Amino acid sequence: MRGGLPARLARVAQMLARLPGVGEKTAQRYALFFATTADEATARELGTELVTLREHVRPCERCNHIAEVGEDGRARCAICLDTRRDGTLLCIVARVQDLLAIERSGAMRGRYFVLGRLLSPLEGVGAEDLPLEALRSRLQDPGEPIREVLVATPPSVDGEATALLLAREMGAMGIQVSRIASGVPHGGDLEFADQVTLGRAIEGRKSFG
Repeated sequence: MRGGLPARLARVAQMLARLPGVGEKTAQRYALFFATTADEATARELGTELVTLREHVRPCERCNHIAEVGEDGRARCAICLDTRRDGTLLCIVARVQDLLAIERSGAMRGRYFVLGRLLSPLEGVGAEDLPLEALRSRLQDPGEPIREVLVATPPSVDGEATALLLAREMGAMGIQVSRIASGVPHGGDLEFADQVTLGRAIEGRKSFG
């Protein structure tokens, strides 16, 4: 028993606490819910889905987004399979979470490529650790030639370094490269914006009226 909890329940709480954004108290509430409140069918169904999740879901073989494995054993995401998308526009993001955020905006109707990580010398991540070869193959696919690449890495030190590397790589291939704009958030006050954000907002200004 740990803290009055049976050892098995405490072990489940410890495992749940490993999830991002889940603290020890929240993990304990989840474990107690499945042990005492939720009906048995719910707990069993969740357990079954978790066991089979890694077997049936893996990165899309074309863009690295999350995809379900088809009957042919191949993993293709819904975005890559959507024929209504603009196949000449490719948006490069760092993480699947970034892709999902852009999709929620509804502003991007092209396709994506997920890097999975950013350049980070402090963490020992160099250019050789990025999937640049897979990206080159994607850009050179004759079945869907790319006209423009939109680099949508975050406006951080690592994100900017990665964007510069990608621009250099793709510039050598003769592909048009653009970068997401950054500036004052909607509803924000100028007095609270930092100097870099304000500077980029002014540099990226558009005609109006």
